[in-house]
Amino acid sequence: MLMSLSSAWILLPAVLLAGGLIGASGIGGVLLVPVLTQLGGVPLPQAIAAASLGFALPALVVLGPLRREHAMARRCVPLLGGALAGAAAGALLVRWLPGAALMAGVTLLVLFSGWRGLRASRMPFVAAAPLGAPALLGLGALVGLGSALTGTGGPVLVLPLLMLLRQPIVFAVVAAQAVQLPIALASSTVHAVEGRLDLQLAALCGVLMLIGSIAGQRAAAGLDVRQLQRFVSMLLLAVGAWFAWLLWT
Repeated sequence: MLMSLSSAWILLPAVLLAGGLIGASGIGGVLLVPVLTQLGGVPLPQAIAAASLGFALPALVVLGPLRREHAMARRCVPLLGGALAGAAAGALLVRWLPGAALMAGVTLLVLFSGWRGLRASRMPFVAAAPLGAPALLGLGALVGLGSALTGTGGPVLVLPLLMLLRQPIVFAVVAAQAVQLPIALASSTVHAVEGRLDLQLAALCGVLMLIGSIAGQRAAAGLDVRQLQRFVSMLLLAVGAWFAWLLWT
């Protein structure tokens, strides 16, 4: 892992910020690959590989809430299983599929779900019926595939999809945090086998994001459901706008 001292001074706080946003809302990992490539000068394939493994550590923060909420933990199982399989497939396909087209689709999804969530936060929230295990399994596979192909970690796909399907916001945030773990393990294993994984860089990113994630989770604990929904929606709009700018430039 090679980077200048000036790059490190910018890179390290940016990775901490990504971890804080992961802990607060489940989103934040989307910042990591652009930060590594734009600020750290890391080649894109190595940045995606390091990000994939780095997401495993902040994902561990969500194990506490899942241990306390057994029903929520059971609901997450098929989602995580599907994500594991999808991420392995995506990591194998990453060299052949056009990343720009995939990111354009992700950008539209993120912007639309952020706009819809912000509108919904002004009205009483009416949750839809909980998704069954087959639907969560398929959703997890889709999220794992897309996340491995774009290096986004999982939450930026699963969170807007669950919000669009009107699943409870607390479940959506916890699921978005948890889904990072199987995606990280599956995709980083494939990246390691194919020689793209920089373990030192991945460990540095993982530790920094873990520290930030713990702080972010504590900061978000004081928000009620309506405030959390508004915060997540505004963050989705900001991320979508940033993605659009990156695609345009």
